[in-house]
Amino acid sequence: MSDSARVDAIALHTRDLTVAYHQKPVLWDVDLDVPEAVIAGIIGPNGAGKSTLIKAILDLMPRATGRIELFGKPYAVQRRLIGYVPQRESVDWEYPINALELVAMGLYRKIGWFKPVTRVYREQARAALSEVGMADYADRQISRLSGGQQQRVFLARALVQDALIYFMDEPFAGVDAATEKAIVDILRRLKGSGKTVFVVHHDLESVTEYFDYLIMLNMRVVAAGPVDEVFSSENLRRTYGGRLTLLDKAVNAVGRTM
Repeated sequence: MSDSARVDAIALHTRDLTVAYHQKPVLWDVDLDVPEAVIAGIIGPNGAGKSTLIKAILDLMPRATGRIELFGKPYAVQRRLIGYVPQRESVDWEYPINALELVAMGLYRKIGWFKPVTRVYREQARAALSEVGMADYADRQISRLSGGQQQRVFLARALVQDALIYFMDEPFAGVDAATEKAIVDILRRLKGSGKTVFVVHHDLESVTEYFDYLIMLNMRVVAAGPVDEVFSSENLRRTYGGRLTLLDKAVNAVGRTM
């Protein structure tokens, strides 16, 4: 990573970040300083603002107040450093392209819009499909892929960008166990190569296995830091309120890891 891309190894810095829908706050005074080269889980109850946080960081929705920096600079300057995997439900999977063409879309900043995808770029896209176990499906229309296969292809599109920071919105939702394992393996390889990954996640039982950094969110940041420091029974209850049935297994899991 070049010196211009990083500032004191802080991948994400936010201050006083507030996002509102129709003048109703969804995120409130979010302050974060997340180091580089971590797999950071973002957890919280439904409506806590998890997806909103990612979209605000990526300038996909306006913020009411606050500052956001990626490696010390605004998103508009650092756009080329970012890879994004949105929720699968937000994608038009009926769009008439195959898996290879979808992955190649991740290279358009290098190729240029409306220019042909040359053999070199097609091979890069094919290599990314191979990395997620989808090389044999390169020519298949995306509408004919299963949910887990679609998620792998979208992950390949992000990987082919060779970004420094990845934002993934519920990548494990609706996928089979093999796909989930494949995604986790890729996240670990990304971290091992110095990348930073943010993942919106729902399964509290797998938090300690999948992540080394955690953002616990409920409109505000309840806690943020290394998993072994912040993933506590008290912070879970502060994050999820009175949903004790939901928390029982997670609280027990925390107890076993302490």
